[in-house]
Amino acid sequence: MELEKLTAHECREKLEKKEISSKELTQSVLERIDAVEDRVEAYINLMPQEAIKAAKAIDERRAAGEPLGPLAGIPIALKDVLCLEGIPATCASRMLEHFVPPYTATAVEKVLGAGAIPVGKTNMDEFAMGSSTETSAFHPTYNPWNLDYVPGGSSGGSAAAIAADETVLALGTDTGGSIRQPAGFCGVVGLKPTYGRVSRYGLIAYGSSLDQIGPLVKDVEDAALLLNVIAGRDERDCTSADLPVPDYTQALTGDIRGLKVGLPKECFGEGLLPDVKTALDEAAKKLEALGAEIVEVSLPHTEYGIAAYYLVATAEASSNLARFDGVVYGYRTPDKVEGLVDMYMKSRAQGFGPEVKRRIMLGTFVLSSGFYDAYYLKACRVRTLLRRDFEAAFEKVDTVLMPTSPTPAFKVGEISDDPLQMYLMDVFTVTLNMAGLPGIALPCGFSREGLPVGMQFIGKVFDEETILRAAHAFEQNTEFHKKKPNL
Repeated sequence: MELEKLTAHECREKLEKKEISSKELTQSVLERIDAVEDRVEAYINLMPQEAIKAAKAIDERRAAGEPLGPLAGIPIALKDVLCLEGIPATCASRMLEHFVPPYTATAVEKVLGAGAIPVGKTNMDEFAMGSSTETSAFHPTYNPWNLDYVPGGSSGGSAAAIAADETVLALGTDTGGSIRQPAGFCGVVGLKPTYGRVSRYGLIAYGSSLDQIGPLVKDVEDAALLLNVIAGRDERDCTSADLPVPDYTQALTGDIRGLKVGLPKECFGEGLLPDVKTALDEAAKKLEALGAEIVEVSLPHTEYGIAAYYLVATAEASSNLARFDGVVYGYRTPDKVEGLVDMYMKSRAQGFGPEVKRRIMLGTFVLSSGFYDAYYLKACRVRTLLRRDFEAAFEKVDTVLMPTSPTPAFKVGEISDDPLQMYLMDVFTVTLNMAGLPGIALPCGFSREGLPVGMQFIGKVFDEETILRAAHAFEQNTEFHKKKPNL
């Protein structure tokens, strides 16, 4: 049996019945990594010895009859923007290449407390700034469905690792679509929770009012299972919501009769590749056949979403990344310097990559005197309008259905020199982050080139249950999630 191909809930069932051991499961994942990682390059750091040791400990506890967590013995990959004490957290940047955090992110603490086995830290766009995992300072990651194509970004390493069966579970982060877009490109499931549902403590910040940690997994049930573990209030993060966490698996009824699904007219027009539109149209028909009611809605300010997002996100990035100055930790230039300012300039010039520099400069500009009102403040007002658009839509529907991206995955290097074209890949994902809403991406078809096409359900604030219910019902009545890349 190819254990690495199992979903987390299948693994849990077999582990509890003692049909397999955690060591066997973990070893199977590590062997799969050995077999395909040189082609996919999903990881930055691997932890094989630590993983086997942790798996043996879980097996011993299970044999002794000790109570175990819901993820006990199941391998998980962590995006390299999440801190794990004693393990490098590079953010795929030379700036943090040798940074070893002295603490662990709350979300990571929770999955470890639930018994999950970390197998490695996954590749990403540098400081989560990118849509293709090509801006990593170390190496790009390749899409397991076709190695000539990108896996999406910035959580491309986690999405590719799931698609290639190089892990059973993975955590990513989503600032403007960085979980959902790579999930769509790689044909896996990615969930961006409501802002505040999951603690951001230990997440190396990009855009503090936008970032959220979430699951990248093989099916919707695994998304619910992992969200159960990581969700909840954290005293170390003042933005985490003090709300009870339901059992999200209870929402997976398979029944969506009477559910009202909104189709925004602004998201199905010009710019949408025919293969994507066809897949979304067929998905809407399937939902209707399952008893859902399809309702046209309007999100009139969607066209301003990208511009507003890249003003807000870069402004926050400029502020957050100011701490990386070559003084306390991170990269410091080895060159001879003439004073403190020269050291700052050389360290940051050499430590950051081109895309990070571009966003820092843009963010610094929009926050500068004379431009703050004209750009940043105006973007914040547009953010309010985007939120109101969704609020108006949710007066008519229970969830909104949108593409994850206007196209399937694009070729490696195809648009890496065109930042504007790259930014437009996020046109359908950034509005959720601006409004703080939850969204789940899952496969809904394939392009003529055989690449996955993704769609996303968007929910009301803290209503992850409805989008999980809708996604699960669709998934259970289609076969897209069962198809695997031929690596």
